[in-house]
Amino acid sequence: MKLNDPDLVCRQYQTEAGLAVRRDAVARFREGPDAVDAALLAAVAAPTPRRVLEVGCGMGQFAELLLAELAVDLIAVDLSPRMVELARERGVDARVGDAQRLPFQDGQFECVVANWMLYHVDDLELTLSEFVRVLAPGGRLVTATIGEEHMRDVWDLVGFRPRQFSRENGEETLRRHFVRVERQDVDAVLVFPDVASVHDYVESTFFSAAAPRPLPEPDVPFRCRTVNAVFVAETAA
Repeated sequence: MKLNDPDLVCRQYQTEAGLAVRRDAVARFREGPDAVDAALLAAVAAPTPRRVLEVGCGMGQFAELLLAELAVDLIAVDLSPRMVELARERGVDARVGDAQRLPFQDGQFECVVANWMLYHVDDLELTLSEFVRVLAPGGRLVTATIGEEHMRDVWDLVGFRPRQFSRENGEETLRRHFVRVERQDVDAVLVFPDVASVHDYVESTFFSAAAPRPLPEPDVPFRCRTVNAVFVAETAA
């Protein structure tokens, strides 16, 4: 099972059901503030961009935050028509689009945002070359991804371990396309209060169909680390 399988990605994001469960779990069960969104917002804001493109916008929460906090002209794209519909309901200029074939002119944006989506694309190198193409000289990519230890307690529980564009290999990958790359690690802990909340999380994931049945029952409260990284990559001026 691969997280960049096009058919699997299409099915997973045909509706918001699975994504909504995972986002809700992070919001409800996280210990402490949302340091990832704060780091992402600061990374986008630092060069004071005017034109921003978010690729893989999902339900539009981060695009909505950018519009509320920064004076930017923002366009968001997602492969899923349903995600685009939900983002538009938040007042976002959202459009159906493929990260590997972006429908924009060369150099159109000062900043591209791509959060938790690069491990889903079929051709990562092509996608990154598209990001570089639509960025103006000296433009910036801000992207969040997970580490190999992310949610490991859950993966171990059901015997699954995803491998993809990650905190560990992201810098090496990005340096093939960008002249400068920086990484900021942002970790947290989720505390699931009961077995049902753990099972709901598992059922929301890509690998739920491959999980053993019945699902194992962990000791609760069930503590699990989230391991994320925010990368900032810049093109040549």
